[in-house]
Amino acid sequence: MTSRKLEPRPCSIADTLGVVGEKYALLVLREALFGVQRFDAIARNVGAPRDILTARLRRLVEAGLLEKVLYQERPPRYEYRPTPAGRDLQPVLMMLKEWGDRHLAETPPLVWEHNCGADVDPVVCCRACGERLRRGEVTARYQVPGWSLAGPVED
Repeated sequence: MTSRKLEPRPCSIADTLGVVGEKYALLVLREALFGVQRFDAIARNVGAPRDILTARLRRLVEAGLLEKVLYQERPPRYEYRPTPAGRDLQPVLMMLKEWGDRHLAETPPLVWEHNCGADVDPVVCCRACGERLRRGEVTARYQVPGWSLAGPVED
């Protein structure tokens, strides 16, 4: 067996979880996307211990999902604003919220509202035809040489 076969499957989900998979990371992004961008307010709304929150904020800044912006010089105080990459995670947060509303919450604590005034029902659609994706209508196709959906391909 080659050493490549001992390596985990190449996967963008795994890579993404390496950035946002730590406890509180997505909640910090949620707050920044809500416009809550100062440390004390984020800490209050997320409920993370301050040392953990500091580490998560640092990691999200290093990963390019948040930018640290000075808003007060003495003493220095910063806001944490979402970058374009951070804003691109909003649909992911919406889908996680939708799943939680469906499977965990008796009453959804939050509703996303569209500019037209209607509640949002996040869906995944085909890039080409715009149709909503349904179970059984999507097939995964692996693009990394040496891998299939079942795992490593024998040489």
